[in-house]
Amino acid sequence: MGKALLLTGDPGVGKTVAILKVVERLRAEGFRVGGFVSLEVRIKGTRVGFKIQDLSKGVEGWLAHVDQPDGPRIGKYRVNLKNLDQIGTAAIEDALSHPEIHVVAVDEIGPMELFSESFKNAIKRSIEGPKPLIGVIHKRAKGAFIDALRSSPIVEILEITYANRDLLPEKIAQKVLGWLRERL
Repeated sequence: MGKALLLTGDPGVGKTVAILKVVERLRAEGFRVGGFVSLEVRIKGTRVGFKIQDLSKGVEGWLAHVDQPDGPRIGKYRVNLKNLDQIGTAAIEDALSHPEIHVVAVDEIGPMELFSESFKNAIKRSIEGPKPLIGVIHKRAKGAFIDALRSSPIVEILEITYANRDLLPEKIAQKVLGWLRERL
């Protein structure tokens, strides 16, 4: 049975930065991390979209953009389902299937990503699989899939705040390192 630790918090509090710090810390200990992160893109101070980046291969593409011509709409953005599946979901699947990858990272599980059934299935397999999952879950996301994640006995959700964001990445890294050492 898997173990998952998901961060949640207000927009701009540093969830992605925290996950990247945990990834860096795990890598410094010799563990490989697969999966993906979503990175905000701003032009002249205005957010225009989000890029998705595979942590193992470095491949990236648009997850959502204000000028995306098609795809589901979330606020002023349209979601690029092709990139979500070909980069994000593929990165999760790759992390699950390669024995040399020890941890799966997913930033984030939220309204944009939940348009993809293959993404949701990859998250389910990751949570049920043997590798630890670290990630971000959108604070206000709703629905049966999110409710199931939040109530799962193997999912721990921590809220990141301005007060704890400097200490939380090390706390998470230590917890994941403990899980990894249990498996050795």
